[in-house]
Amino acid sequence: MQTRNKEFLLKEIIKILDNNKAKDIVKINLENKSSIADYMVVASGTSSRHIQSISENTIEELKKIGIKGCKVEGKDSENWKLIDATDVVVHVFHHEQRKHYDLEKMWEDILPSQKISV
Repeated sequence: MQTRNKEFLLKEIIKILDNNKAKDIVKINLENKSSIADYMVVASGTSSRHIQSISENTIEELKKIGIKGCKVEGKDSENWKLIDATDVVVHVFHHEQRKHYDLEKMWEDILPSQKISV
């Protein structure tokens, strides 16, 4: 995907998460640093129902703007969902799970010169 389109997708995902009341939204630039995606977004939900709602609404809103083929991992999990939007991977955690896995810290250690941003 072209850089402009990737950044558009990233902005749309952050807007969707914000509109769905996701908490503590953080983006991590992985472009040219990882083959898993160009960006990772980490956010929190307040309950298992909220996490489920965020993931379902994100997929639906992306479909509305023409982004199809997104996948959700962790469908059976109450504490975490992963949305694979190809160039952007989104993790939605329950607060305690997010603290436990601490993806921001892990990527900060791997990419120390990069600012993790909200």
